[in-house]
Amino acid sequence: MKQFKFTIHGNEYAVDVIAIEENIAQIEVNGTPYEVEIQRKVKTSKTPRIIEPPVKEPSEPEIHKRERGEGHPISAPLPGNILSVKVAAGDIIQKGQLLMTMEAMKMENQVLADRKGVIESIAVKEGDAVLQGDLLLKLI
Repeated sequence: MKQFKFTIHGNEYAVDVIAIEENIAQIEVNGTPYEVEIQRKVKTSKTPRIIEPPVKEPSEPEIHKRERGEGHPISAPLPGNILSVKVAAGDIIQKGQLLMTMEAMKMENQVLADRKGVIESIAVKEGDAVLQGDLLLKLI
């Protein structure tokens, strides 16, 4: 951001140039924002400009999906035994959060959330044996 001081008809103005795009400048004069047109020949660039769409912020999980019976199942990645369950029904979880730990082939495996959501139901408890693809829990 460039800053200038102008004196016009004896009045002093503090001007901050915020951005210039083509022939339109966004400026702030003594704290008041303005958009002004610059009287100059617009330089054309040979390099294309990439305009990215604005990123939509993820919204909180919609609880009303429960009423329609929609849900996202989390299944067992391989056969094994459930060692610990780290969440409870109604918990709000984030993508990548640890949901439970299971033992398979004498190794501990972590079951992580693949998306943000709310725990609708848990189909297993500690000590249960599960097969690959068995439902562990359901997200909404």
